[in-house]
Amino acid sequence: MTETTKTHVILLACGSFNPITKGHIQMFERARDYLHKTGRFIVIGGIVSPVHDSYGKQGLVSSRHRLIMCQLAVQNSDWIRVDPWECYQDTWQTTCSVLEHHRDLMKRVTGCILSNVNTPSMTPVIGQSQNETPQPIYQNNNVSTKPTAAKILGKVGESLSRICCVRPPVERFTFVDENANLGTVMRYEEIELRILLLCGSDLLESFCIPGLWNEADMEVIVGDFGIVVVPRDAADTDRIMNHSSILRKYRNNIMVVKDDINHPMSVVSSTKSRLALQHGDGHVVDYLSQPVIDYILKSQLYINASG
Repeated sequence: MTETTKTHVILLACGSFNPITKGHIQMFERARDYLHKTGRFIVIGGIVSPVHDSYGKQGLVSSRHRLIMCQLAVQNSDWIRVDPWECYQDTWQTTCSVLEHHRDLMKRVTGCILSNVNTPSMTPVIGQSQNETPQPIYQNNNVSTKPTAAKILGKVGESLSRICCVRPPVERFTFVDENANLGTVMRYEEIELRILLLCGSDLLESFCIPGLWNEADMEVIVGDFGIVVVPRDAADTDRIMNHSSILRKYRNNIMVVKDDINHPMSVVSSTKSRLALQHGDGHVVDYLSQPVIDYILKSQLYINASG
């Protein structure tokens, strides 16, 4: 498959991130590597979306702290960003609502309709109207003049970094090759773009708990968007999916990362990292990046059992 025929993906992870761990970031990296190896996908961005303060989970520190910790955790990544939209809302938002928000946001910044898993769009993901005046928003003098899909998608990544970590503006962005003749309307290849929910096998298993998830939301999450699962502790994802009629129905929309990396729950668990902090356990460096540890100590977070 060529770049233009592959599905282009933005990975979205929702959660408490209380605090964000090295394992959370590794989930993004492993998911991207796996999707690329399938030959069917190109991952162009990752979004960390911390939950609203009103989620009500015991020991949940203020979103102000969690957003900063998340930003510190991804500060060296060139493709993962933190989005505060959930935290800025008046109340807690469902995972389904967060996915729909980012789908609608990407519609605005690209001027397109994003594809659902079951209904691929033939609308160019990136482009502009014939009567629009193009304005460059990205500067790189080392690129060739040909407006390739890879270059245009790079601009989506640039815009992703602009709209995350701040309240996104409502105006539409225009994507233009700065080395092209700005008086000529450019032809962009049609590119399929999807937002996929990134999660661990524990969240997948939670779909099987009666009454925990709204079934209509599950239909949208798994049926319309699709999910990428990074198994933990050698979880049997096939067994989990067989326990839910909705997961069975949309089994083809669930991509399970299969690699040779052992990914124990303890590496991802925020609870484990908080316990390590409370007990002064030096192994906390196995769970958290140093900038996150420094911020926690400076802000005196998680110093007692209540959070």
